[in-house]
Amino acid sequence: MHPSAAFRNPDRDLLETLIDQIGFGMVFAQTPDGPRVAHVALLSTGDGAVQFHLSRGNALAKHLAERTALVVVNGPDGYVSPRWYSDPAQVPTWNYVALELEGRVRRMDADATLALITDLSDKHEARVREGQPWTMDKLPPERLRAMLAGIVGFEMEVQAWRETLKLSQNKPADEREKLAAGLESEGAAGIAQLMRTLAS
Repeated sequence: MHPSAAFRNPDRDLLETLIDQIGFGMVFAQTPDGPRVAHVALLSTGDGAVQFHLSRGNALAKHLAERTALVVVNGPDGYVSPRWYSDPAQVPTWNYVALELEGRVRRMDADATLALITDLSDKHEARVREGQPWTMDKLPPERLRAMLAGIVGFEMEVQAWRETLKLSQNKPADEREKLAAGLESEGAAGIAQLMRTLAS
């Protein structure tokens, strides 16, 4: 993560909200075949752990249990042009939000894995604006059994939280607003909003 303390915000509720709102990340771990990464839907338990599932055939699935892994959650980001500053003697940079979670991983049993995918689908279906939410009970039992046989659920107990919220906190408020406006004009509204709400 970025070494500057200016870009830290250890507010645990904020970090949990990032996981909840983004809901997707990458799991990294060392395997006998070298380092591997998997892209996963994430669910925070709210008590210091995150859950995810992998296809049984994923290169990480057979190596994760009882190992230390790293989960990375990437939030909004955007390129910051030097032309947006009052002082032209600036260099290009990138503003971004990222969270690293490190911890031990345990394999979940079939019932816990079913609860995980049910919770994930319920959570995200509630965010779909149109139509009636899809629910797990709409899946024929034989299809559900086949799906569960093809995935493995995991829970990681987070032992280290490392966040970077690089939102131009090292710049004066009026400069931050110019940068946020520039980012917004280039389509990076998410990072501009965070600059206005979290860096002020």
